[in-house]
Amino acid sequence: MLQPVVQEETTGCGIAAVANILGKTYSEMKVVADAMGIHAADDALWSDTKYVRRMLSSVGVKTSREEIPFASWEALPDLALLAIKHHQEDGRNFWHWVVFMRRKGQPFVLDSAGSLPTNIRQDFDAMEPKWYIEMESEHAEQFMATKNNWRRLGLLGQAGRFVA
Repeated sequence: MLQPVVQEETTGCGIAAVANILGKTYSEMKVVADAMGIHAADDALWSDTKYVRRMLSSVGVKTSREEIPFASWEALPDLALLAIKHHQEDGRNFWHWVVFMRRKGQPFVLDSAGSLPTNIRQDFDAMEPKWYIEMESEHAEQFMATKNNWRRLGLLGQAGRFVA
């Protein structure tokens, strides 16, 4: 059974998304974020990309320089930080961070929202992505090959075989 990181704060989707990418718990990533002056209560975390980029770069993960407009689920790379639920408040953009992954051709989204019946989503028509941030291929490949991350998410069984 998959067990993605679920955000522990209402506005902690950026912290949880980065935790899912890095294979950390929410608490572990929150300590890192707090030390960097990044706090879930700051609405800039879900209205500006620099905070998630800083958290990722702090451990050497390089991201695309710009946000890439979403074209289709098939066009996404195997690992991407995805902005969904895009909306504006007083002329300012806001969104919800999720992680798109593709493993052995199987696409899914890790959504950290605590209100969902499951945090592993394949209801692609309901998500309406606006854009995404791509991880450089060497980092995506490194993450995708990390068995501990897949075991933590429940994607690998004891024999090391993909179970989702």
